[in-house]
Amino acid sequence: MKIKAAVTPKRGEPFELKDVELPELNSNDVLIKVTASGICHTDVSGRDTGMVNPPSVLGHEGAGIVEEVGAEVTDLQKGDHVVVSFASCGKCDNCLANHPAHCENYAELNLNSHIDEENKLVSRFFGQSSFATYSLVNQRNVVKIDKDIDLALAAPLGCGLQTGASTVLNVLKPESGSSIAVFGVGAVGLSAIMAAKIAGCENIIAIDLHENRLELAEELGATASIKSGNVDVAEKIKEITGSGVQNILDTTGVDAVIKQAVESLDTFGKLATVVTDDGFTVPLEALALGGNSIVGTSQGDAIPQKFIPELISYYKKGQFPFDRMVKFYEFDEINKAFEESENGSVIKPVLKINQ
Repeated sequence: MKIKAAVTPKRGEPFELKDVELPELNSNDVLIKVTASGICHTDVSGRDTGMVNPPSVLGHEGAGIVEEVGAEVTDLQKGDHVVVSFASCGKCDNCLANHPAHCENYAELNLNSHIDEENKLVSRFFGQSSFATYSLVNQRNVVKIDKDIDLALAAPLGCGLQTGASTVLNVLKPESGSSIAVFGVGAVGLSAIMAAKIAGCENIIAIDLHENRLELAEELGATASIKSGNVDVAEKIKEITGSGVQNILDTTGVDAVIKQAVESLDTFGKLATVVTDDGFTVPLEALALGGNSIVGTSQGDAIPQKFIPELISYYKKGQFPFDRMVKFYEFDEINKAFEESENGSVIKPVLKINQ
């Protein structure tokens, strides 16, 4: 099947809209007419770092309408509205223990994409490669959603927003009345801010370099904000809380920032990180003396088929107004969308594809 896709021709180069061949539908597959796809920082990494083998098709926050299902797919049918999330094997110990985001085959299934010499998309980014007019995915990736929510709006729930909110609600699990700090309030961090408000945190502190993000964080639930840079963030946090925070989410992956975060923890506090750089050094003495812990997480350890409908329910109740961070772009504006995401002027770009 011939589709139109935004192709990464070489590492670090702009996207080009080209015709690409999609493989045949297998018995466990679902063919989706993509109506929208969010743009996530991992797509930037896929384009620029050698994560994939170009030419490739990226995109991993797809949403659309089911066009066709394989013979073994029983809970989806043509016309269903769906969000597409990460891929998992469903067979390893972690998947069988209801931790698909920590699938033993996660890297193989998600972190690659390639177009072969016959112009066929032989491996798909996060099992979907949603920067395209159609996406072929395994049924395990697919989350059926209500038809009363805009599919273009729902698209980014598949990765970034899920990661931030689920890391708070399902990994940190803050007690009502506790304190939390979020280092880096892009799409993941702002989702965490909203989730912390849902959880009933008393002090919700946003830390970022960008004033516009901090302002939005306060509108979405942050009780205080700190503009990082030439300030002692840990000292500022302790001025606000008295003794530090019980919970921290770091979305930056920057070693120096994580060190500040550890210094901001109250006794027996927990820090969750969704990504780290190669030079990550843990201040062990601070952890030991404070009885603190650091935990890593993928996708907030979420089960998408359960958690994404929960987020939509929160949205409908006005508790998770993630539409405040979204800006829409036409498909052929993909390079502009990436540019505005990278310069910080837009928090969550979403491409409208089949509209």
